[in-house]
Amino acid sequence: MNDKSHLNHLLWLTIATILISTSGALGKFIDMPTPVIIWWRSALAAVFLFIFCLYKKINLKIYGGKDRWTFILAAVFMGAHWITYFYALKLSNVAIGMLSLFTFPVITAILEPLFSKVKFDPIHILLGLFVLLGVFILAPEFDLENTHLQGVFFGLLSAVCYSIRILILKKHVKQYNGTMLMFYQVALLSIILLPALYYMETSNIKTQYPYVILLALLTTAIGHTLFINSLKYFKASTASIISSTQPVFGIIIAFFFLNEIPTIHTFVGGALILATVVIESIRSKNK
Repeated sequence: MNDKSHLNHLLWLTIATILISTSGALGKFIDMPTPVIIWWRSALAAVFLFIFCLYKKINLKIYGGKDRWTFILAAVFMGAHWITYFYALKLSNVAIGMLSLFTFPVITAILEPLFSKVKFDPIHILLGLFVLLGVFILAPEFDLENTHLQGVFFGLLSAVCYSIRILILKKHVKQYNGTMLMFYQVALLSIILLPALYYMETSNIKTQYPYVILLALLTTAIGHTLFINSLKYFKASTASIISSTQPVFGIIIAFFFLNEIPTIHTFVGGALILATVVIESIRSKNK
């Protein structure tokens, strides 16, 4: 890959990262019940991704019943990840929600031996302790009534769900196209969350639909597709390091569009969390 081509791919990976990082501000801003937001996000993204798959002639065939269950399980954990993440954003702020979620690379590294034959690496305990220290600094005083602390807890739960989803997919579905995987997950999730439309308030879609479309199209369909495609040109570790800038972009977007100003605790705790992500990414690259 020549320098010009490399810079071009790097640009698209950065654009993908910025698009995905809009989820923070949009998730905080959209005024609807969280499960309803996620239903709209999933249903619209499924339509956009299906059209893209048809246009690109991407094979949508699933090979075998075991993989079907993997797709369903991955969709459930993706839904749990998105819903808990959006609760984290609404209970606290974009900075705390995104930084709590970005504990997922270290959580994934710690959980991986439970899902595959990868040997447990003791260094992950040390990295895990650094992440916990970052979360401790990030969190306000330990008061369960404090919504910011609740936001941290929901962000950590979201990170665990995201990690499990990654490990489920990694183990079973290496032979599938990334866009096709995303299409089936959002399509299945839109079916799973259908009851939310019956039990929860949905009338706000009349005023919120432009932001929901942005969330489904820019953040989910385009952002995730560009990111998955970038993995063809970069090592996963390189993509992980670049994607770890998502909270930084998210905090900048929230500052300009939501007027959210992070505290010094957010900067220090966030720096510790992101530092462990970068360290783990570099370590996995050098193995």
